Amino acid sequence: MLARLLPHPLLTLLLAVVWVLLANGPSAGSLVMGLVLGVVLPLLTRPFWPERPAVRAPARVIEYGLIVLWDICVANVQVAYLILFKKPEELRSRFVVVPLETRVPEAIVTLAGTITMTPGTVSCDVSADGRALLVHALDAPDPEELVAQIKSRYERRLVEIFG
Repeated sequence: MLARLLPHPLLTLLLAVVWVLLANGPSAGSLVMGLVLGVVLPLLTRPFWPERPAVRAPARVIEYGLIVLWDICVANVQVAYLILFKKPEELRSRFVVVPLETRVPEAIVTLAGTITMTPGTVSCDVSADGRALLVHALDAPDPEELVAQIKSRYERRLVEIFG
């Protein structure tokens, strides 16, 4: 019964929290409205949700999140340095193709999102067959090193998480 009412309980909680945070101040009314939205929206969108992805290594999700947070902090400093102290003509901006080993759509989307969230890089496109990801880097003196770093730091872990 509870699974039918709350098909995505974490999404329900997230929607309620975001609604309360978006309100000018926490109140009983904003909490009730957040809970109503958190229950109703997942119910209305349930037909559009595919099956939940199988997470094979839940503990690795925490490790992955911590690595991504660390990389975002480090990349912020690196990008600030590039912007402040390097001349634009010294930057080696380029597009890099990252071949993908995984075929799991959730892993590919997570990898693309991770790359985009990390300052200095952005995911631009996924090949039609899902075998490669096009990435733009603000400064990539060695494209092969960038590809190796993405594959070893992120894709390898996502393969462990999603299979």
